[in-house]
Amino acid sequence: MKIFSAEQLYEADKITLEKQQITSAELMERAGEQVFQWLHQRLNAAQVPIHIFCGIGNNGGDGLVVGRLLIQHGYNVHTYVVNCSDKRSKNFLINYDKIKNVSKKWPALMKSEADFPQINSEDIIVDAIFGIGLNRCPDGWVKKLIQYLNESNAYKLAIDIPSGLYANMPLDNAEAVLKANFTVTFQTPKMAFFLPETAKFAPNFDVIDIGLDESYLNSEEPLAQIISKPQAQKFYKPREKFTHKNTYGHVAIVAGSYGKMGAAVLSSTAAFRVGAGLVTAYVPKCGYQILQNSLPEAMVVSDKNETILSEIKFDFEPNSIAIGMGIGKDEITVSALKHFLSEVKVPLIIDADSLNILSENKKLLKHIPKNAVLTPHPGELKRLIGPWKNDYDKLEKTKKFSNKHKVIVLIKGSYSITVYGDKLYVNTSGNPGMATAGSGDALSGVIAGLLSQNYDPLLATVFGVYLHGLAGDIAAQDLGYEALMAGDIIDAISQAYLELFTKPEEEEKGQ
Repeated sequence: MKIFSAEQLYEADKITLEKQQITSAELMERAGEQVFQWLHQRLNAAQVPIHIFCGIGNNGGDGLVVGRLLIQHGYNVHTYVVNCSDKRSKNFLINYDKIKNVSKKWPALMKSEADFPQINSEDIIVDAIFGIGLNRCPDGWVKKLIQYLNESNAYKLAIDIPSGLYANMPLDNAEAVLKANFTVTFQTPKMAFFLPETAKFAPNFDVIDIGLDESYLNSEEPLAQIISKPQAQKFYKPREKFTHKNTYGHVAIVAGSYGKMGAAVLSSTAAFRVGAGLVTAYVPKCGYQILQNSLPEAMVVSDKNETILSEIKFDFEPNSIAIGMGIGKDEITVSALKHFLSEVKVPLIIDADSLNILSENKKLLKHIPKNAVLTPHPGELKRLIGPWKNDYDKLEKTKKFSNKHKVIVLIKGSYSITVYGDKLYVNTSGNPGMATAGSGDALSGVIAGLLSQNYDPLLATVFGVYLHGLAGDIAAQDLGYEALMAGDIIDAISQAYLELFTKPEEEEKGQ
């Protein structure tokens, strides 16, 4: 699934009208009917009061269509026109006349705070005030109306996008945005649904296909690609029967220092779990016995230094390397990393302390091999690219960094975003329980393990992030968010692979 800008969706509307030979009012009727069906399938009591707040543009017109259909099906509907301007869209006026023909009471015209209705906690609010065409922040009594609705404990459903939220621009004022419980959005999700500053206004959403022209949507370059189960299924490379461990590659995990050897254990274990044929951990001497005892499947090469890494070199040629987890920033380690980067030729994942060393030694960035994968958490990212004004600025600065250094950057978060040049890939798996120590170490091992199996670096990152998140979701089903640990995520990778190809009917039986 793709994420498009508001401008692209308006163009899709226009092309759809031309190709399908329909009017914009007919397309609005189609969209409104889809929202009605969504509501109708979920509402248990027709007499629950439903308050529909309609703006005077096309989003308001959608709300009037929904209101009319609910009234015709016997629901207890109260419609309100948020009269914030003298301008009205043509389709709003068409549907304003239509709802008057089926309603015993005309939509209430709201002009000030005095017109705010009483809403009880058991009622339902449908927000159709502003849509993706919003070009300025709500103010005055309209802003106060949004705040009034937010203060209500009633369930809030937004049509297409919560009012006050831009589809693909930063917030003006968080106090002027409706906090929807659920959003029913048209054709594709909006970028705002996936970014930390704006996703809280649309925490849950469903996408409704309103039949926009597929050829246009398929040919247009999106803002981002969404990665969910159907995409992940296509990424998977099945194993052939006549293979051996060397077929699936040799991963080198360069990790650990005194007191932080767990990072090396977690990354190495994850690389095995995701399918690497061989894993060698390169660690300080103090980690040798720990790795041998914790992970007998792994080979271990120890540095000459007892507690930190003083050099990074192998007597074998790995197929991929993950470096940085728990290595610290001692001057000796920094020197070793400088020498390593000047010579490394194989696919590389750079994580944790390696990223911090790069941030403090920017000249090293020119030595990063092309298509290396950088996996910073928010603090590490800020040190790499500098501070940002908002989430959109963060994306632009990350794209610029990726383009300049020819690397893949993973922006970790509730919806982790893989950045490759100007392309964005938004991950949909994962949960809050994965915000735990060692989860990132495991992810680096997962990506390294996929790289060793000849996955393309971008594919290894996008697929690895999805698998890692899916494993976290599976583990959380049994353990809950609070009890989830990195080792649980790694243990569930095997089930994540199986889950990837579970048929829908099998999923239903397992619920």
